Amino acid sequence: MKYGICHLSIVPIREENSHKSELVSQLLYGDCFKINSEKKDWLQITTLHDNYSGWIDKKQMRIISQNEAENISGPNAKYCTQLVDYIEAEDHSLTTVVMGSNVAAATMLNQTFKGKAVKGTQDKTNLIKTASLYLNAPYLWGGKTPLGIDCSGLVQMIYKMNGYSLPRDASQQVHLGETLSFIDESEAGDLAFFDDREGNIVHVGILLENHYIIHAHGKVRIDRIDQTGIYNFETQKHSHKLRIIKKIV
Repeated sequence: MKYGICHLSIVPIREENSHKSELVSQLLYGDCFKINSEKKDWLQITTLHDNYSGWIDKKQMRIISQNEAENISGPNAKYCTQLVDYIEAEDHSLTTVVMGSNVAAATMLNQTFKGKAVKGTQDKTNLIKTASLYLNAPYLWGGKTPLGIDCSGLVQMIYKMNGYSLPRDASQQVHLGETLSFIDESEAGDLAFFDDREGNIVHVGILLENHYIIHAHGKVRIDRIDQTGIYNFETQKHSHKLRIIKKIV
């Protein structure tokens, strides 16, 4: 089994081995993965931090050892906390990194990072501070950065930067944690999940205090939430139907 690392700012993960294929997720600088198969200029990979599979362009990665990949992705992971920062190479060339990038990879890649970063498990109250940094980021299906992010990517990245591992998709995240019966039982940092007419989980957001929620819908925004669902101030209507509330931490 071969292992690789994303040494660029942001790399798309596609559903199929084509640049025209759907964007299903992204690799950020420092993300490591297993290489499952190769097809022409494409690699099918599985990420180490959330076991998410898809295809990447093989020109957008570097081969590393299993030990290096597991060491970077494990307890030594360290995440950039600035919206945008940079890594400096030995030749003084710069690589842009975005918030949530695992800058623990810099040393192994013979690069230097001097910016602000966070490591280890943080207090649950810090989840909301991290969430606020993503406000007004545009919605992007498959996105995981302040430049574009989807609802489950937002939740995953906020938890990840605070030392908690969540799956990539809302339909997977909903299976974690303790189920709460009412919103009044929840606290800031808990997750609310929403379904469609068929009962499929299609949306997730992070609860704030006083019946507010932060979520990605058009952009990362704050709306009211009640037992019916999310109430959108702009449309004066409920935009999502509440299915379940979960306490993860």
